[in-house]
Amino acid sequence: MTKKNRNHELTDAAAVAAHYGEPGVLARDKTMTRLDKYARQFIACAPFMVMATASSNGDLDASPKGDAPGFVRIIDEVTLAIPDRPGNRRADGAYNIVASGRIGLLFMIPGMNETLRVNGRASITTEPILLEQLVAQGKPPVAAYLVAVEEVFLHCAKALVRSKLWDRNRHMDRSEFPPLGHMIAEQIGADDRDAVEASVQDSVKNKLY
Repeated sequence: MTKKNRNHELTDAAAVAAHYGEPGVLARDKTMTRLDKYARQFIACAPFMVMATASSNGDLDASPKGDAPGFVRIIDEVTLAIPDRPGNRRADGAYNIVASGRIGLLFMIPGMNETLRVNGRASITTEPILLEQLVAQGKPPVAAYLVAVEEVFLHCAKALVRSKLWDRNRHMDRSEFPPLGHMIAEQIGADDRDAVEASVQDSVKNKLY
């Protein structure tokens, strides 16, 4: 950042408040501490969410999670259970959660421009009875994230309206990007990019659950 740009940097809460102003009553008061009927309905209909976590020293991760609508189980009005399906074993979110216990969720429903945000504390469990309740395609998840809800609120449609996320006329032609395996092969310096792509496709087709 140049010296000139630093002169315009917002460096503390007072500067942020002065620049953005105070939130309106609606934005300020809509935050709840429990899952009301609309939050429950939203989660029950959502096949996709983004799970954000942070380590104790500030390392961040935002990971997409998806399955059949309602894949996140509502235990009660202040508790959620998120199945963690088999993946690449990086477990970035899991490491962050055991370090900080913090989590943020953004739920999305295809065709709906509003989203639902949930923030709270999280832990990881391998409790067999709970995992059996999260079975998909006949298989339990590797583990489950238990979320103790602290904040929950609906988020307005502006971002998705601006992006036209659900507008099929705006969907790009996938051929504009190489296959994922080819891109990863180039990034890591692998010689056989087709072998890497075959591994990626095998994971998607045969190792979802």
